[in-house]
This record gives sequence, structure tokens and C-alpha cells, in this order.
Amino acid sequence: MANIGIYYGSTTGNTQEVAEEIADKLGVAKSDLHDVSKGETDFSNYDVLLFGSSTLGLGDLQDDWEDYIDRLKNADVSGKKVALFGCGDSSSYSDTFCDAMGKIYHALEGKGCQLIGEVPTDGYTYDDSEAVVGGRFVGLPIDNDNESSMTSERIANWVNILKAAI
Repeated sequence: MANIGIYYGSTTGNTQEVAEEIADKLGVAKSDLHDVSKGETDFSNYDVLLFGSSTLGLGDLQDDWEDYIDRLKNADVSGKKVALFGCGDSSSYSDTFCDAMGKIYHALEGKGCQLIGEVPTDGYTYDDSEAVVGGRFVGLPIDNDNESSMTSERIANWVNILKAAI
């Protein structure tokens, strides 16, 4: 399998837990899980990159991602396969559900990477999301606040999508 690096930002621990579950299902070593607060952007050891962020407030990036997004914009991701995942609250913030994932997607546009791991919007309850492009989520949205019973199944299904694309 390809070398996979997982980069996440997590304030409450939800996104970190999702990153760890994804890593477990993909067989990614803990040493290949990276907290973006550390600022690391040397992706040369990886063929596949996974980026995850929670959405805070009214569609904002997770705090550590606020600084990291500029580093990502200047990083070399050309030739890499990239997948996104995000945590959000589809009830209290239904009009900005997982917007952070959309912000990361837009930061990667035109950078020469291949985005993989799109997810249909079917089965999600929300009003609007910057993470929906062309009628599909640009990655895996997770709502551990209101739909936690579906998290493991959604992750497992997404990992199968990734494995087919890698």
C-alpha cells in the first residue's frame, strides 16, 4: 500500500479520534499521524495525504488550521493523492456544516494534487456547506454531536473508497 500521512487539527479531540480511527482502518502507523499545530509541511515521504479539521463557530477552520492553511498553500503537494475529512455540527450549525473541509479543498485547488474520497450528500442532514462541490462532499463529513451512531460505519465506507482510489 502507498505511504499515507494523516494531518489533523483538533480542539476538543473529536477530529483526533476520527483521524486515529481512519489510521487504524488504513493500517497507518501512529508516527504518520500529525497534529497540524506542529506546522510540519514536508510531505515528501508520502504518496497519499489526508487532511482533517473540525469546523468551529460559523464555518471557521479549527484554530491550528488558521495558521497551517497558509503553510499548506505554499507546500508542494504536486503528484500526491489527497483526501479530506472534517467534523462539524449539522444541527446547531446546519448552514456551515463542515465548512473547514471546503476551505482546505479550495486551498489545494490548482496545486497539482489529485483529490480523492468524495462522499455523496445522501444521508446527511444539513442546510448548506462549503464542503459540497458539484453536489458531493469533497471528503468525509462527520457529526459526532448529533450522528455519532453513524461515525464508525461512515469511516469504514470512506476507507473502502480510499483503498479503491489508492
